[in-house]
Amino acid sequence: MSVDVDIIKARAQNEFRLSKVRGEAMISVRIPGGILPAHLLSVAQYIAETYGNGQIHLTTRQKLAMPGIRYEDMDKVNAALEPFIREIEMELCEVPVDDTKAGYQAIGGRNIVACQGNRICQKGNTDTTGLARRLEKLIYPSPYHLKIVLAGCPNDCAKATMCDVGILGVARMRFNAERCIGCGACVASCGHHAVGCLSLKNGKAVKQESQCIGCGECVLACPTLAWQREPEQLYQVRLGGRTSKKTPRVGKIFLNWVTEEVITQMIPNIFEFEKEMLDGKPVYLHMGHLIDRGGYKRFKERVLQGVKLNPGAMVAEQMYWAEDETVGNIHIKSYAG
Repeated sequence: MSVDVDIIKARAQNEFRLSKVRGEAMISVRIPGGILPAHLLSVAQYIAETYGNGQIHLTTRQKLAMPGIRYEDMDKVNAALEPFIREIEMELCEVPVDDTKAGYQAIGGRNIVACQGNRICQKGNTDTTGLARRLEKLIYPSPYHLKIVLAGCPNDCAKATMCDVGILGVARMRFNAERCIGCGACVASCGHHAVGCLSLKNGKAVKQESQCIGCGECVLACPTLAWQREPEQLYQVRLGGRTSKKTPRVGKIFLNWVTEEVITQMIPNIFEFEKEMLDGKPVYLHMGHLIDRGGYKRFKERVLQGVKLNPGAMVAEQMYWAEDETVGNIHIKSYAG
């Protein structure tokens, strides 16, 4: 059976990916933050077994992907995705959707990846699941490429430093000297797990404030609760990270100690910066490439335009990357035997 399918349109509008098998594609399901109602797994199973090859791929971006979709079944698959779109996009993420049976309407804003955050993890400073769902409406649907990863603490289990926009939860610490017994547990933990900004003086813990990264290791270590997190959820934003065959790089700190309000003001400006740099054409390019093209000063001015920074927020004056232009500049000698 011959079917006329616009593969580029199917990929850009409905999250279908061309397969190596002629006449087949893979559909990906958006799951912001990587958490979904368990009963939706049966919907994925139905799609995989009815229209796919019976398998489900758990992607690196925390999506469910069903390969083996025949081109002639794409409309049926789009309709079958309705429970995902209604319950996740509309109900959990409050994304307005006109037609819940038309499938996904964009691929540019990639699925937001997140670690478990403070809903589950004791190290988590922030609620990554809630933030992922609140940010979803800002990035979906969008024709422009943007990868966002959320990590609940500077430990960065989610690898936020390796994507376009990495958001890490940080916390200001509250110290009650009267509760401190001078046991040194926090000093040892900070030295081993973090940056070593704590020491003991006159039988009490003291901190070098300028060195603190807001990880919360002291809170976990203290047996008397002398250290506690301040309730306000704050974030560090890293930009320009990427994996690549040519120029892989680690994201650099752009903002630190900022509130969620700052981030939600910034993201629409990032899309506007992308639009300006690409002359309105949604070409697949990582944020780091666009920052290189426009320059950090131009990027900073555009992305912070109209953004009201919270008290205590910090902005990087400049960004520098030191990687080679191509990995071919690295000389590797192979040995036989």
